[in-house]
Amino acid sequence: MINRLTDSLDFHAQALQLRAERQRVIASNIANADTPGYQARDFDFATALRNATTAMGAGAGSSRTSALAGTLGTDIAAGVMRRAADGRPAPELRYAVPSQTSADSNTVDMDRERAAFVDNSVNYEATLRFINGSVRTMLDAMKSPNQG
Repeated sequence: MINRLTDSLDFHAQALQLRAERQRVIASNIANADTPGYQARDFDFATALRNATTAMGAGAGSSRTSALAGTLGTDIAAGVMRRAADGRPAPELRYAVPSQTSADSNTVDMDRERAAFVDNSVNYEATLRFINGSVRTMLDAMKSPNQG
């Protein structure tokens, strides 16, 4: 019974962690917009979430969330496809394809990065609202009729 209650929260927790990591990657791109030779990076959120939830469903145990939180940043910074401590693949960073070339070989497109930043922020907020709604629903379901 508890598993059914936590499955939805686990999914949203994974999504929230991946959204936060994507926000960090996009912010890094924006911060390096004027760095000569900097290559903009990003990852496919849908694929990363699918991989995380597929591995999560394999019965990794209760440490899966903390293991992801501890390894995501280092795996992404290294730029290689690695596996978290529970065997789940971490998101694979890819280089952004520049819309036009620049003299300093920097591939950051500020319009694209700003749009991605705002889109990711809105989705992060939506995920927080889903978690809040799930918790409220569970608490309401656990109240006795006398508690009103």
